[in-house]
Amino acid sequence: MPILEILTYPNPVLRKKATPVTEFGDELKSLVKSMAETMYDAPGVGLAAPQVGVSIRLVVIDVTPKDEDHNLIVLANPEIIESEGEAIEEEGCLSLPELNANVKRAVHIKVKAQDIDGKAIEFAAEDWFARVIQHELDHLDGTLFLDKISVLKRAMYKKKRKKILAEGA
Repeated sequence: MPILEILTYPNPVLRKKATPVTEFGDELKSLVKSMAETMYDAPGVGLAAPQVGVSIRLVVIDVTPKDEDHNLIVLANPEIIESEGEAIEEEGCLSLPELNANVKRAVHIKVKAQDIDGKAIEFAAEDWFARVIQHELDHLDGTLFLDKISVLKRAMYKKKRKKILAEGA
């Protein structure tokens, strides 16, 4: 499967609310394989379909340590149905190159979604796993962690990206 291009800020696709997955067939499985390969190649621990230009409610996640076998989690139409606790930790994002910042997220969450075959699943997640899920689900609503940091840090990053993009043009 091909490695896909990861869209970066300020690409407008990253700001669109993704549509639900309705077809659970070979095309979706092929997209999931390409997304997984792209995520591992980047390297990252999560990737949402809008980050590769496909505006559907689909994410792939793998938080297993690097020295262990991959354990890919595929979530179609995911939603958080419960959350509790709060923690502030540093995050980064494949679509926001050169930005790391502290973000407040729930510590414990309960997720409802569908698997690659459309079968309903429900599970709990906590700590870093919960953080990764929340980060990826934000992408499905057109939200970037850039929106959750201070106005000053956001303005500095936008100015830096504008300069980088101007130099590349």
